[in-house]
Amino acid sequence: MATDPRDIVDKAAMSRFQWTAVLLMVGLNALDGFDVLSISYASPGIVRDWGIDRAALGIVLSMELLGMAVGSLFLGGVADTLGRRRTILGCLLVMAIGMFAAATAHDLTTLSIYRVFTGLGIGGMLASINAAVAEAANARRRALCVVLMSAGYPIGSVIGGMISGQLLKVYDWPAVFIFGGVMTLLFVPLVLWRVPESIAFEMQRRGKGALERINTTLRRMGHPTVDALPDAPAVKPRAGMSLLFSRQFAVLAILLGLAYFSHIITFYYIIKWIPKIVVDMGYAPPTAAGVLVWASIGGALGALTLGLLTLKARVTALTILAMLASTAAVIAFGRGWDTLQEISIAAAVAGFFTNAPIVGLYAIVAQSFPTQLRATATGFVIGVGRGGAALAPVLAGFLFQAGWSLALVSIILGLGATVGAALLFAARGRIGDAAPVAAK
Repeated sequence: MATDPRDIVDKAAMSRFQWTAVLLMVGLNALDGFDVLSISYASPGIVRDWGIDRAALGIVLSMELLGMAVGSLFLGGVADTLGRRRTILGCLLVMAIGMFAAATAHDLTTLSIYRVFTGLGIGGMLASINAAVAEAANARRRALCVVLMSAGYPIGSVIGGMISGQLLKVYDWPAVFIFGGVMTLLFVPLVLWRVPESIAFEMQRRGKGALERINTTLRRMGHPTVDALPDAPAVKPRAGMSLLFSRQFAVLAILLGLAYFSHIITFYYIIKWIPKIVVDMGYAPPTAAGVLVWASIGGALGALTLGLLTLKARVTALTILAMLASTAAVIAFGRGWDTLQEISIAAAVAGFFTNAPIVGLYAIVAQSFPTQLRATATGFVIGVGRGGAALAPVLAGFLFQAGWSLALVSIILGLGATVGAALLFAARGRIGDAAPVAAK
C-alpha cells in the first residue's frame, strides 16, 4: 500500500522550510492587519480635509469590512478549487491595487469603493492562509501554527501604526495607503519563492503531475518522498457549500460563524474607533495612532499567550474565557481615563483580550473541517463574522452622533463578545466530534 504523503507531514518533525512558510503566512496576516487598519490611521486626516461627521466616518470605516465578508465567502471556495497558493497571489494583487487607488480618492464615495475592493482581497487572503498554515504544519504543531499566523494581524497593526505615525508627521494621509500598497507588492515574490501548493490540497485535487509536485515539496521540507500516491477514494468527496451545509457540518459552521460575528463587533469597535476617540479627547492624530499601536501590541501578546496555552489546555475553553474577559476589558476602556498613559494601558488590555478569541476561532475552524472544506469553512465563518465587523463601526458612529457617551457605547458593543462566548459554548461538543476529520 502506498504511503500517504499527508501522514509523512503529520508525523514528522517540522523542518526549517515548513517554519519559513508559516512565518511568511504570519507576514501575510500582518499585511492584512495593516491594510485593514490603514483607514483608521488615516481617518483623522480624512475628517480634517473633508469635514465629515462621525456617522459618515463610521460608514467609511466599514467599507473594507464589507468587502472582506464577500471575499471570504466566495474566495474561500476558490482556494479549495484552484489552490491556496494561486488564491494568495491573486489576493495580493487585488489588495495592492485597492491600496494605491485609495491614496487617490477625492471623496467618500470613491474612497468607499476602493476600500470595498481592497477588502475583497483581504477576505480571500484570510481564508487561504488559514488553510495553508494548517496544511504546512504537522499534527502536533497545527493549532499552534494557526494561532501564530493569526498573531500576525496585530503585529502588522503595531508595525504599521509606528510607521504611519512617522509618515503622518511629514506627509498627508494618502501616504499611509501608498506605503501599504508597496508592502503588499513586495510579498508577491516571497510567496512565489517559499510557499508551494499544500500537499493536502494536491492530494485532494489529484491533478496531472501531482506526484512530482508533492515529492518536490516533500524534498524541500526535508522529508522522504513517495513512489506512488495511495488510491483515490472510489467516490470523489463533496466539497464547497454543499458539504459545509450537510448534516455533518452545518450546525457547527453556523454556530462558529455567529460566534465570530458577535465577538468581532466588540473587536472592531475598539480597533476602528480608537484613533478618533483619542483625537476627540484633545490629542494629535500621530498620538492617536500611537494609542492604536498599544492596542495592537496588546492584541499580539494576547494571540501569542493563547497560542502557548493551547499546548496545555483546549483551545475552545481558552477562547470562551478570553471572550468573557474581552467584554470586561472593553467596558473598562469606556471609562475614558484621564491621562494618555492610562488610555494607552486600557487600549492595550482591551487589545489583548479582544484579539485572543479571534486567533482561537481560527484554530478551531482549522482543526474542525477536512482538507476539501477547510478554506470554504474558514471563508464562511470569516464572511459571516465580517458582517459584525462592518456593523460595529457604523453602529458606534451613529450612537456617538446621537450623543451617547463613550461609557454606554462601550458597554453595548462590549457585550457582543459575551454573546459569542455563549454561542461557542453551545458548539463545543460538535467541535470535538469534527476534530478527527481534520487530520488530512
